Amino acid sequence: MDIIMKYIWAFLVGGAFCVIAQILIDKTKLTPARILVSYVVAGVLLGAVGLYKPLVDFAGAGATTPLTGFGYLISKGVREAVDEHGLIGALTGGLSAAAGGTAAALCFGYIAAIFSAGKPKG
Repeated sequence: MDIIMKYIWAFLVGGAFCVIAQILIDKTKLTPARILVSYVVAGVLLGAVGLYKPLVDFAGAGATTPLTGFGYLISKGVREAVDEHGLIGALTGGLSAAAGGTAAALCFGYIAAIFSAGKPKG
């Protein structure tokens, strides 16, 4: 029963992030791009001050999969790299922390492009 509750909480928390973004799209003049960037920045800021880690521990993939989770990953990588390498870690930590996921997204996107027949519009 405990595993089912983890899935339910992940779904609810991830869904709440999506609902908030959809409300912002529908009710404000913010563009989707600005909302997405705001989510990443919010994840960085909440991760930097230590408020996002308890949400990740509670909701798991529901907190790490949305763009706020990407921002949290960047802040976590910077913090670890600064502790290990000093000030230069502020420049390299975010890149090394997100490299695996970014590389996978690029590779899978390329593979999908190979197998799909893209056609120009009009």
